[in-house]
Amino acid sequence: MNLEFKRFPIGQFEEPQHITDTQLEEYIKVIKNFPAKLKSLIENFSDEQFDTPYREKGWTVRQLVNHLADSHANSFIRFKLALTEENPVIKPYQEAQWAELQDSASISIKPAMRMLKGIHQRWYCLLKSLTNKQFERTFHQPEQNRNYDLRICLALYVWHCNHHLAHIENLKIEKGW
Repeated sequence: MNLEFKRFPIGQFEEPQHITDTQLEEYIKVIKNFPAKLKSLIENFSDEQFDTPYREKGWTVRQLVNHLADSHANSFIRFKLALTEENPVIKPYQEAQWAELQDSASISIKPAMRMLKGIHQRWYCLLKSLTNKQFERTFHQPEQNRNYDLRICLALYVWHCNHHLAHIENLKIEKGW
């Protein structure tokens, strides 16, 4: 497999021009089901498997799972900020550096899995309650100097879920696990 495919096994995120209500419902289902899909994918992994990078110079599966908890917690908070403030400026963070910290690099994935389960339960509940008007609410991303509405942000995080599931699925295939 080439490096670009290993980095982006489902391709890079392509922002949809229009998101229908039907697509929105599908996205919400992905958020609901993601923790269970991830758990099913990694539930029999050994510590050695968790410490295996999904690609050369890439994160280990352990770091990837902890990254998912960090990233999805940040996204959930960004949704809540956008729903309660007028186009708030969000706080970017150094995700690659976070993945190097000991809570991401060396401990059991169980706390991250518990976080993901709880975050996604709450996120799903929140998403199911939103009106179309609320999905138009925005936050400002200062590094890109642009506003994101919650529909696009949800599409991005559905891609993010599937992107990292594909990393682990491909690693399992490559290693014959």
